[in-house]
Amino acid sequence: MARIRVGRVGEQIKKELSVILQAELKDPRVGFITVTGVEVTNDLSQAKVFLSVLGTDQQKEATLSALAKATGFIRSELGKRIRLRKTPELLFQFDASIEYGSRIDQLLTQLNERNADQ
Repeated sequence: MARIRVGRVGEQIKKELSVILQAELKDPRVGFITVTGVEVTNDLSQAKVFLSVLGTDQQKEATLSALAKATGFIRSELGKRIRLRKTPELLFQFDASIEYGSRIDQLLTQLNERNADQ
């Protein structure tokens, strides 16, 4: 039963973080960010936030450093929007699964084109 609540809290954090990062955060280093997932620990003390960022590797690193600087602001905004006893500590990580999936799709398309030519 507790695991169901953790999942629901994680989904709510994901929704609220998406809104905060798109509308509230005014740092120019932050590019186009998509929150792809949130994993919350069982005691709700930490939340791993998985992000997908469009741009070069330098832009991704600049975005990650900007988010590291703005963690306090983001966490306080999250605390205002979600009523929890303790707001979880946020850990931002890049999610490479979208890039990995698009690379596989590209390889499959190339294979299909080669088979069609033969």
